[in-house]
Amino acid sequence: MPRLTDARKELRRAQIAEAAVRCFDRNGLERTSIADITAESGLSAGSIYTHYRNKADLVQAAAREVLAKRAEVLGEYAASDTPPDPDELLARLIAAIDPAEARVGVQTWGEATTDPVIRGIVVDMIDQMRAMLRDCVTAWLVKVEDQEPAAARERATPIAHRVSALYQAELLYTALRSPTQETA
Repeated sequence: MPRLTDARKELRRAQIAEAAVRCFDRNGLERTSIADITAESGLSAGSIYTHYRNKADLVQAAAREVLAKRAEVLGEYAASDTPPDPDELLARLIAAIDPAEARVGVQTWGEATTDPVIRGIVVDMIDQMRAMLRDCVTAWLVKVEDQEPAAARERATPIAHRVSALYQAELLYTALRSPTQETA
């Protein structure tokens, strides 16, 4: 059997994680089995277990994938000559919410209340998101509002916290909407 290259392994991991997100969205985290993910991905259970130890690994991969998408966008915002102000930043984040990802995210938050492994994943992801938001708001304060970097970073922390909270509220609202409301 030929060995997989690193690039091929990453593609396979992404294929499995995407299939898991679709299953988590459709069935819920608790009711999704590895057999469901196997059927959804078109791969064997052995292939899935080659890339992920268990369902918690898949949840972590899905969370990291979503965070990576947000990190790329936030990095572009922070690097631009005129980063968006906090209201515009929040509006852009909300506009980019994917309903399926929102539902899986909220389910993951629920699991985090009773599963210490999932709790660690969620807390880490929220902390990373807040740090990225803080960096973006700091860039806006420095580049647009002409503040000194140290003062801007200090001022950015509570603003980023509020943007994060409002974004999470919108994720929850999106997750609670029915699929028919999404298309309306």
